[in-house]
Amino acid sequence: MADGLPTKVTGMDSTLWTIDWGGMFISTHSVLEMILRATIMYFVIVALLKTVVKRQTGGVGPTDILVIVLIAELAGPGFTADYVSVVEGAVLVATVLFWSFAIEWLTHRSPRFARYFQPAPLLLIKNGRALPRNMRTELITMAELMSHLREEGVSSIAEVEQACMEPDGMISVIKMGGSSARSD
Repeated sequence: MADGLPTKVTGMDSTLWTIDWGGMFISTHSVLEMILRATIMYFVIVALLKTVVKRQTGGVGPTDILVIVLIAELAGPGFTADYVSVVEGAVLVATVLFWSFAIEWLTHRSPRFARYFQPAPLLLIKNGRALPRNMRTELITMAELMSHLREEGVSSIAEVEQACMEPDGMISVIKMGGSSARSD
């Protein structure tokens, strides 16, 4: 590879054993452009996920995983602009990981920043009465709410002082009299 040409193994199929060392390690695109592309795409995806994907009870389901995989596949060209080298791929991955870490760090350090990225708990039941408007906001049916309450040993909404949808999608329950539990 002295002159930048691919290294070939003689006597074998050249396409199978050809290594383009220059193409593997030398970036063909501007590193600054790749960082900017990854930054823009990261924040577009975060904004879309914050807007479209709502908190759900019980965690991540198969549909959520499918949506995330599809978003990743569709966002690929916006990230890459046809990058071909390992360096370019590594820069894109490092940029996305950087922003992920930076947002987690800022969320931990700044209450103002945390309010956007970690919404406040939302009351679903207060003083033994369901709050239908809040349940609609979180797309929770009465049957789902009752299922969560039964998991906590509660048979009636009247037994609940307060139930909240937490930022992580779990429902926490405080029974009348002060005992509390958190439903998965």
